[in-house]
Amino acid sequence: MSSRKSILEAIKAIPREEKPLPDLPDFGISGELEEGFTQSILGNKGEVLEKSVFENWLATQDFSKILSLTESYRNLSTIELPKDPHELSTLDLAILEGQFGVAENGAIWLDDSQLFLRAIPFITEHLVIVLDRKNLVPTLHQAYQRIGDAHSGFGLFVAGPSKTADIEQSLVIGAHGAKSLRVVWK
Repeated sequence: MSSRKSILEAIKAIPREEKPLPDLPDFGISGELEEGFTQSILGNKGEVLEKSVFENWLATQDFSKILSLTESYRNLSTIELPKDPHELSTLDLAILEGQFGVAENGAIWLDDSQLFLRAIPFITEHLVIVLDRKNLVPTLHQAYQRIGDAHSGFGLFVAGPSKTADIEQSLVIGAHGAKSLRVVWK
């Protein structure tokens, strides 16, 4: 018998007593989910906007390359979705649809069904996520339950604009992704 096999056999022979998993406390948001979500996004340096406020804001901007993958704002796209993500290197604004949001931390779940190209939320200068108010959950635990066993090749939570203070504790916005995040209520 090899050393590896004898070690593994010795480990398997160790008697183990089954221990139940601890109960998770309810870290839910007190009050309204929408209010908790909005406060979390603001704390993450993002914005939450009503549709009319977003449209007014957009009218004041000078974005030359806009990619919208949402039904409600598809007409705003100035470019088509390319096959090669490198073609998005100068993307000014991406508008995506979020599946659901988490009130306790402002995280918004995106997966392959919205993205089509994984690079979009990271390569764009500014990110807008359209989210239905009815699709809020109180905690991240409930978010993971909602994701469950759904098949997805890729998924991520976005909770604000990209930021880091790794180098000399100097805050840099947009270091690894979008410089701004706006959530627009559907």
